Amino acid sequence: MPRSGNSDAKIISGWQALAVYSERRVLVMLLLGFAAGLPFLLIFDTLSVWLRQSGVSLQSISIFALATLSYALKFIWAPVIDRVRLPVLDRLLGKRRSWMLLMQLIIMFGLWMIAGSDPELSLLRIALLATFVGFAGATQDIVIDAWRIEAVDESRSGAMAAAYQWGYRVAMIVAGAVPLFLAEAFSWNFSYAVMAALMSIGMLGVLLAPREVSVRPLVSLVADLPHKPVSECLEWLVRGLIILLAALLMGSGLTGNAVMLQEIALFAGASTEAGEQLVSVWRSSPTGIYLQVAGVLAGLALLAIACLPVPGRQTRPGIHLKRAYGEPLGNFFDRFGTHLGGSILALICLYRLSDFVLNLMGPFYVDLGFTLGQIAEVRKIFGVLALVLGVALGGYCVARVGVIRTMLFGVFASPVSNLVFIWLANRGADVPSLYAAITIDNLATGFAGTALIAYMSSLTSAGFTATQYALFSSLYALLGKLVASQSGRIVESAARSADAGGPMSVLMPMFADLPPETLASGAQVAGVSPAALGAGYTTFFLYSVLIGLVAIGLAFRVAARQSELERLTGS
Repeated sequence: MPRSGNSDAKIISGWQALAVYSERRVLVMLLLGFAAGLPFLLIFDTLSVWLRQSGVSLQSISIFALATLSYALKFIWAPVIDRVRLPVLDRLLGKRRSWMLLMQLIIMFGLWMIAGSDPELSLLRIALLATFVGFAGATQDIVIDAWRIEAVDESRSGAMAAAYQWGYRVAMIVAGAVPLFLAEAFSWNFSYAVMAALMSIGMLGVLLAPREVSVRPLVSLVADLPHKPVSECLEWLVRGLIILLAALLMGSGLTGNAVMLQEIALFAGASTEAGEQLVSVWRSSPTGIYLQVAGVLAGLALLAIACLPVPGRQTRPGIHLKRAYGEPLGNFFDRFGTHLGGSILALICLYRLSDFVLNLMGPFYVDLGFTLGQIAEVRKIFGVLALVLGVALGGYCVARVGVIRTMLFGVFASPVSNLVFIWLANRGADVPSLYAAITIDNLATGFAGTALIAYMSSLTSAGFTATQYALFSSLYALLGKLVASQSGRIVESAARSADAGGPMSVLMPMFADLPPETLASGAQVAGVSPAALGAGYTTFFLYSVLIGLVAIGLAFRVAARQSELERLTGS
């Protein structure tokens, strides 16, 4: 199926698939991936260390998490990136590269201004700058994703996704560690000045990057409508306020932080106690998780309302918003149909779900009896290497056998690799077994991640690349947030059931021969026997596998119907 105006995808030989990683576009993607990953930690995680050392309260620091809100909401302004060309820069660099360079300059300027600030004297200024950098960083992500998709044919999309992830992870390591060393040796101001300078790596990537394939121009549909400045300004104001409220609801849900909603409630006349109670309930489990998901859904509904035409007449704002948000979705469903399109969106939500529910792995390793040093060594060092290799294998597979087949291989990766943790639970605190389990899991995670990125990229269409990919990438996090919130409850409920002689008790003999200290501390906290806790963890991992089986069934259904559609359309 045609995608983004690129040349037709083709399957290439094994050596050619490896050679893809040496191509100019892929090497450029490393630099752009680095530029994408650098700002994220610098505007909250790393910045929070500086703020705390400067004596800023934890309550004030927590508000800085909202600086990353733009990354969760980037699909809202992605249509602007698809529709607007920058004067002067567009003629020199092309549509995508001009946006990339502008955002990188803004990020560099913002980080440089933060470097010249003092948290003790200008905390508000730093907060505004962090938000400014976050918005530019999220916008840069939109454009980089669009260029990554439009710059190559489908056979190279996996290698581009792999290179992006490599560069991004290197940047996360740099942004999380290097500023701390520099701050200790020199100062935080010097540290952030160096980070600002490192954005030049991304600028080098922009200058080395070839132009993406040009897309068809958007035809204006408002030229024949009478221009009514006053009424149009009022309409834009109302629609803008609705979109802003939608963004706040969606952002509060996706980030799990209701501070902005608290401020709105206080502004509307609510008491301080009521505002604090809202934040507390919003963060609670499981009630808060349901509220967060409801907030996202309510925000999406408000966004749809903001795009509806005025009853009985056409207006310029209504047409612009309908095109901006409606056409990318309409184009997707026109190409795939309602049923197949809905199945594809469901597959995107489910594809990595068996991975997302594994949010208890740290406690699991501790309960088995591993030391913090052992966990850090295997997960943070060796595990990262395994993940990088898995990412590379995913890119190789896309080039070798195509996107659809790689997607099918990848959907098996997470549920199959989750079985290894049942084996690890029966081994106890055995370090070689931990190495083996994390190697298998990270290889699978890297492969599946690349497969999903390549598949979502293949679903986009010329003229709507930025908007459609931003929507896809925001979509799959929502279901994971809801389901992952139940992980701890599943483990402990299954453990109590096993201790009480329930169905899960049949799993308890698996842990009879383990050393007495294995699972003992966790069992004491949960109020169950160590064998029962082992049965609880086993039940949880089997549950994650069952989720994966649903995704596998849906993936084969989608692949069959998508292949049939491609044969019928001759694409």
